[in-house]
Amino acid sequence: MRGRAGSEQEQRQVTSIVPAQAVTGPVRTADDGRAGRDGQEEAAPAPLAPGARLFPSLAAVYRAQLSRARVARIPLLFVATFQSVGIMVLMRGVVDGGSEARAVVAGSSVLVVAFVALNLLAQYFGQLRAGGGLDHYATLPVPPAAVVLGAAGAYASFTVPGTIVTAVAGSVLFGLPLTHLWVLVAVIPLSGAALSGLGAAMGLLAPRQELATLLGQLGMSAALLLGVLPADRLPGPIGWARDLLPSTYGVEALSRSFDAHPDWAVVALDLAVCAVVGVLSLAAATWAYRRAAVR
Repeated sequence: MRGRAGSEQEQRQVTSIVPAQAVTGPVRTADDGRAGRDGQEEAAPAPLAPGARLFPSLAAVYRAQLSRARVARIPLLFVATFQSVGIMVLMRGVVDGGSEARAVVAGSSVLVVAFVALNLLAQYFGQLRAGGGLDHYATLPVPPAAVVLGAAGAYASFTVPGTIVTAVAGSVLFGLPLTHLWVLVAVIPLSGAALSGLGAAMGLLAPRQELATLLGQLGMSAALLLGVLPADRLPGPIGWARDLLPSTYGVEALSRSFDAHPDWAVVALDLAVCAVVGVLSLAAATWAYRRAAVR
């Protein structure tokens, strides 16, 4: 009996050194919770995580899109470059030089941007909307502008090698100077932004995937006809349509850079107009993404 009583006393001593919070949980104070209807305290709601910032989200979407489309878009980029070089070879038999040659080379170079940033991006967003892919992006804690800008930037990045190759090949083919081709550093991103925003808006606003593909093809055809052909050879109404095309100002800036003494003020004005159009088209694409994601 003494042994049993001694063991019970030892157990009580051991138990007494264990904190009460370890057995019953932490003691909640008045600031940690609130009293419910039955008198018991309820846990306070946990604070929400801060929203993702634009630039980190943009960089993440851009890297994801770039790695996803790298393998699939390289053959299409080769097709776009081959198409533009082929157009210049055909036009070489019609155009000898002068302003017409500059227009052909500049229009063919920007056509590579139109093929990828406008045509393929319209098809991509049209397919994304038709297949329910927008639901995935809608669940991500990223701003809508990051999704649009990230995808547009990734597609526009694929146009850099093809545009440079086309511009150099056209300059050699028509005997144009290569001195001021550094203007492509501004022409490619600004034209890419304008055409990418337009292509994304087409794909997101089109009610059907086939219509998005058709709009992308029509947009690329407009860039081909209105960009490659010299402006003074176009009729009046078609010339007005050329002024409404976002890539026109990138073509004009690149075309003027082939002059022996370019008017840099006019070139800067063309690039500024292209930048404004790019901001407006990307804003329209962001609005179209929000509209398509909530429907």
